[in-house]
Amino acid sequence: MARILVTGANGFLGAKVVERLLLNGEQVRCLVRAGSDLTRLESVRQQHLDGRRGPDNAGESEIVVGSLSTIESAASLLDGVEVVVHLAAALRGTAADMFLNTVVTTDKLLQAVFARTPAPRVVLVSSFGVYGTADLPANSVVDETTPLEPHPERRDHYSYAKLRQETLAWEYQRLHGFPLVVLRPGVIYGPGGGGLSARIGLQLPGVFLNLGGKNLLPLSFVDNCADAVMLAATDARTDGQVLNVHDDELPTSREFFAAYQRIVGKKFALTVPFPLLQLGSYLCDRYHRASRGQLPAIFTPYKTLTTWKGTRFSNAKLKSLGWKQRIPTAQAMQLTFDALANRQATKSG
Repeated sequence: MARILVTGANGFLGAKVVERLLLNGEQVRCLVRAGSDLTRLESVRQQHLDGRRGPDNAGESEIVVGSLSTIESAASLLDGVEVVVHLAAALRGTAADMFLNTVVTTDKLLQAVFARTPAPRVVLVSSFGVYGTADLPANSVVDETTPLEPHPERRDHYSYAKLRQETLAWEYQRLHGFPLVVLRPGVIYGPGGGGLSARIGLQLPGVFLNLGGKNLLPLSFVDNCADAVMLAATDARTDGQVLNVHDDELPTSREFFAAYQRIVGKKFALTVPFPLLQLGSYLCDRYHRASRGQLPAIFTPYKTLTTWKGTRFSNAKLKSLGWKQRIPTAQAMQLTFDALANRQATKSG
């Protein structure tokens, strides 16, 4: 029987979490959706089988094709499970799609969880996007006491869905008492992930708008983030906690983009100072409203304040529980950019 269920196990972070759990000797049930490309997950499982040292420390895994679309389908995944690591969530799509595939599926899973006796522990991977930073002074420190976003609908579909997901989880926990820990990662990056976060800037046709400037980036290298998830899944001291997840050695947006340019390749970029960005976002929002949506609301004053005003970050609570940054930032950036450069070379070749 599997001890730990990982939803979204085939994702960018999910596959790394499975890898870390297996290396820790855990029994893992990997939930994937029908039709998923299992190349990444199967590679992780095969590497573990090839490299494990013996039965005393050998974790085991199974892949289960299923869904969280109903309470019954979610409940069928929980036999023998002591811990649920819930990573599955929509990363893009319409507001309705993201709500359905993030909030509604979480609702079905949690109803199945608290119907169990005893109920499994739940590790919910949330997001930095749930924090309300628009009204904070520049350079404020974002930690677990920072207020949640009061206007998620004014940011983006993803932030709205993740906030509703997390709020739902805590409501169910208060009502039913199952053990819950919430992790809030910053920008997860690494080989196999995306390129430049929106915190750095936006790619428009023919030009990259460099918007982050001197702002620190709350980066979480995927391996380091997986270590934090494993800690939460295996250490009961985390029960009832909310934990920020980001690396210690945080570069500025300017430093990260310069390294990208040097290793991956040059982009034609324009640096936009924050006061000019504020003005531009105001004008863009005004024209979006006046034209009834003919110009997309790429920038809004509220999104500009939440994303590019500049804040600092604290992971002290996570570190107090024993987490350490295993992959240094310089190495993590090099690995990430080398992979992106190789990907681009393969496409152009």
